[in-house]
Amino acid sequence: MRAVLASRNQAKLRELQQILAPIGYDLVCQEELGIPSPEETGSTFIENALIKAKAASCAGQLPAFADDSGIVVPSLDGAPGIYSARFAGERASDADNNAKLVSMLERESQRHAYYYCAMVFLENADDPTPLIATASWHGTITTRPRGQHGFGYDPYFLVDGLDITSAEMDPAEKNRVSHRARAIGALVNLLNGQRQTRPT
Repeated sequence: MRAVLASRNQAKLRELQQILAPIGYDLVCQEELGIPSPEETGSTFIENALIKAKAASCAGQLPAFADDSGIVVPSLDGAPGIYSARFAGERASDADNNAKLVSMLERESQRHAYYYCAMVFLENADDPTPLIATASWHGTITTRPRGQHGFGYDPYFLVDGLDITSAEMDPAEKNRVSHRARAIGALVNLLNGQRQTRPT
């Protein structure tokens, strides 16, 4: 089944294509369909994911997947949170965002952080029963970047229980254990359950 991913992030698209293809979804990025990104006016990850999915489904006339994800640092009152992609400004690069985060944590002894992902699926833009799954992935913010894989805050995210950052992980392994992988895994279970209960 063809579906649109409400994102312009090609790295995210590749991750989700690998996860969703085996269950029958042919995922296309909204950019390929000329769909603009809506303003993210929600105050939570779930609200923003639903805004993006609804806009993509409406414009593309397709089922839509969307996620809103970011990194949460409790000692910074939850920042960057929903502003993770634009923490250092609307046009900020990953390097800009990481530099701001590391700077803000310079005098903090508590450097615990967790990635959080809210993943949603809509059958259509007017779907009154969206499927919603959330997951988190815990770690610590390092002072220096390590690793060449991933994107966003990955080079600074030291995974709990491992002496490597997310950017040092094999991409296939990251796709198995990350916040996004866990959220999409939970969403896949919801999709499979929905199929089983659907009238024939």
